[in-house]
Amino acid sequence: MRRFFLLVILFTGFLSHSQYGKNCEIRQIKLNIFNPGLEYEMGVGVNSTLDFRVAWQVALEPASSEPMQNLDFFPAITTQYRFYHNFNGRYHRRRSIYGNSGNYIAPTAALFSPGERTVEGQLVDGVHGYGGLVYGIQRSYNSGISFSIDAGAGYYAGPFKGGIYPVVNLSIGFIISEKRWCVGL
Repeated sequence: MRRFFLLVILFTGFLSHSQYGKNCEIRQIKLNIFNPGLEYEMGVGVNSTLDFRVAWQVALEPASSEPMQNLDFFPAITTQYRFYHNFNGRYHRRRSIYGNSGNYIAPTAALFSPGERTVEGQLVDGVHGYGGLVYGIQRSYNSGISFSIDAGAGYYAGPFKGGIYPVVNLSIGFIISEKRWCVGL
């Protein structure tokens, strides 16, 4: 019985120590103006977050024979697992890490649901999406303004011939709700 209590005390101490010193915000909700929609980012580790975005997003038209030439607005759900690699360096140089201001690398996935449309005389219907890897920066300011941009490559799949194309995401907006835990300035 004493061993059980000792294990519970050790485990509780381990959990409380592992939660202390997070560099990321626990959670924040952002209103995206550039791609109209909402973004929710939650801290899952010392320097990592999960980012979910639901928005009308500018994207390639992958069903086109020249997808790089055709851009369109599609309703989209985008998910990223962001690992911020420069929080400690920014903190030691007295730069703010508020609102997860830092540089990150992230596996990303998106689903687009544009509905039925005609592309180059062909009727295209159905959901399409991509999965890939991006590198990005995010900056947030005390006024609540936040922006992030990331770029990389992803494999697009859907009711068309799949392929690897560039991925670029731009988010400009306002932090409307936050739960701070950040140790930064």
